[in-house]
Amino acid sequence: MRPRCIGSAHAEPRAARMILASASLRARIAPAWGGGVLRLDALTPQGAVPLLRACEFEPGPAPSAPGPDPNTLACYPLVPWSNRISADGFEFDGRRIELPRNRDDEPWPIHGSGWQRPWCVAHADAGEAILVLDEDDASQAYRYRAELHYRLREDRFEARLSVVNTGPAAMPFGLGLHPFFVRDADTRLHAPARQVWLNDGHTPLPTQLAAIPEPWRFVEERALPRDCIDHAFVGWSGQASVHWPRRRLRLDLAADAGNFVLFTPQDANFFCFEPVDHAIDAVHLPNGAAAHGMTVLAPGEGMQRRYRFTVRADG
Repeated sequence: MRPRCIGSAHAEPRAARMILASASLRARIAPAWGGGVLRLDALTPQGAVPLLRACEFEPGPAPSAPGPDPNTLACYPLVPWSNRISADGFEFDGRRIELPRNRDDEPWPIHGSGWQRPWCVAHADAGEAILVLDEDDASQAYRYRAELHYRLREDRFEARLSVVNTGPAAMPFGLGLHPFFVRDADTRLHAPARQVWLNDGHTPLPTQLAAIPEPWRFVEERALPRDCIDHAFVGWSGQASVHWPRRRLRLDLAADAGNFVLFTPQDANFFCFEPVDHAIDAVHLPNGAAAHGMTVLAPGEGMQRRYRFTVRADG
C-alpha cells in the first residue's frame, strides 16, 4: 500500500504549492513534494531577498506529474530519522529491521521516507499551513503518522514536526529539518557545540567522537570554511545564527535539538545546517540509538520538535 494523506475531510492531497506571507517574510510551501519549502524570502525595501536556496521548479500540467528532486528544494522534513543508516538496516529489540535504499546515488538508506512522500493539507491560511502524512507502506519498516505545522508571523518562520508510531512494535525514531541556506563569499555562522563525529575519510558515516577542530569551531561567529564539512556535531546549544554581511541580514535559528549536521560543499551557492535530535547512523553506534539521541516510541506513542527562524536586519 502506498503512503496516504490523512487529516480533515477537506484535506487536499494534490496541492503542489502554497504561499505564506507576512510583512517581513514570504514562504512558498510544497505539500505534494515531501512537505518541503520551495523558498523563504526576506521582504526588504530593496525587494525580496532569498534566505534559503530557491527552488524554481514548476509543476507539470497533470496532478501526477513528477516533482523536483527533493535535494533541489529549499528545505524538507526529516522523519522518521535523519541522514544515513548503514548495513541496510539494524537490529533492535531482538528483531532485524530492514530499510530499503531510497536513492540511486546513495549506497545507504537516507533521511527516512517523509521527504519523498506527498503530504496532505489539513489546514491553510495566509500565515500557516498544517500538513499531514500517514506512512503505511507495507514495504517500509516504519509505520507512522506525521504532522508538519508551518507558521509565519512577522519576522519569524516556525516549523513544528511531530510523529506517532502507528506500527505494531516499538521503534527508535528521530526528527530533524534539512534547510539549504544561501551562501555568499562572506557568509558567517555561529553554532556552539561540544564535539563532532569524525569519519574515516572515505564515507560520511561516523567512526569517532572527538574534539572539534579549530577551523570548525563556531563558538564565536566565523566565516564558513572553504573545505567541505559533512559531519554531525553534538552537544549543541539549540541556538545558531547565520550572518550575510553583503545582504545586511541575520537569521537566528532555535530548535529543541542537541545535534546538527553541517554540510559545506565546495564552490556551491548554499550550505546545509540541519538541526536534528540524533547522530548519523545512531542505531549502529556504541550503546545503541537511544544513547545517541533517538527516542524509542511504543505503538501509539509520539514526539515532536520545534524549529524557529527569526530574521533581522544587520545593524
